[in-house]
Amino acid sequence: MNFAEYQKQALNTDQIPTVEGTELIIPLLGLVGEVGSLMTEYKKHLRDGDAHKLFEEGIAEELGDMLWYIANIATKSNLNLEEIAENNLSKCNDRWGWRNSSPIDEKNTIYIFDNDFPENESLPRKFAVEITEVSKDNSVKMKAFINQEQIGSDLTDNSYQSDGYRFHDIFHFAYAAVLGWSVVTRSILKRKRKSNPLIDEVEDGGRAVAIEEGIAALVFSYAKDHGFLKGVSTLDYQLLKTIKNMTSHLEVSRCSLGDWEKAILMGYDVWRQVEKNRGGTVIVDLDRRSITYQIGVS
Repeated sequence: MNFAEYQKQALNTDQIPTVEGTELIIPLLGLVGEVGSLMTEYKKHLRDGDAHKLFEEGIAEELGDMLWYIANIATKSNLNLEEIAENNLSKCNDRWGWRNSSPIDEKNTIYIFDNDFPENESLPRKFAVEITEVSKDNSVKMKAFINQEQIGSDLTDNSYQSDGYRFHDIFHFAYAAVLGWSVVTRSILKRKRKSNPLIDEVEDGGRAVAIEEGIAALVFSYAKDHGFLKGVSTLDYQLLKTIKNMTSHLEVSRCSLGDWEKAILMGYDVWRQVEKNRGGTVIVDLDRRSITYQIGVS
């Protein structure tokens, strides 16, 4: 039986009185009650163990009752239970799918947003960034080089206390590596897509830069409260949803919550090593969707 058929047949057994304005309150209360009954069954199982012979049957019955109330709520909300199930699976895959992907899957999900642009307007598929730290003007600054030529500006922490934010370009490089997208990296490497004025304005323009910098700052604040993500394998769902909402009008909206999680975690793994060693070489590989660290200059 599929969800659509179940939803239709479940409605035929609806004995809930219809009182205008209260159509949902009884099935909602019923659902809460069934959750309580489910917990009671589990409590008996914990208490009695194998002596609770009807544990599986009891669980199945309570889940069935919960499904009935869910179908009832969906029907009275003019929702399709089958679509709800499909959307939920899509949401779960968007959030967690990358953890179960193979190297072949990873290769098939490479994002290339500048495939139709000339080489000088495309992000390089692989590059190495040498990062050093210097003391200048009574502050500590980060410098980055590709092939011994400086890229970007000298960066400080822009903070009263040293916290390593001067190395935050690593986060942009991680977005480029995993997502195939980074307006900031594109700007640093002088790879803006100026041949298409609309793309240059919307995708590579100042607003997109501000959004990406805002994401880096937002995640840094979160990471700072969580040991800079050392030992962390799962990020807060609302944090990832906020990032998706911030970028919903940009090309990077194609990337999943899982893609963002992977980019952030990989970026912080490299950032922690750079911050610890006060520099090093960062290898960015868009084809392998990876960012790695080498101590010292390559």
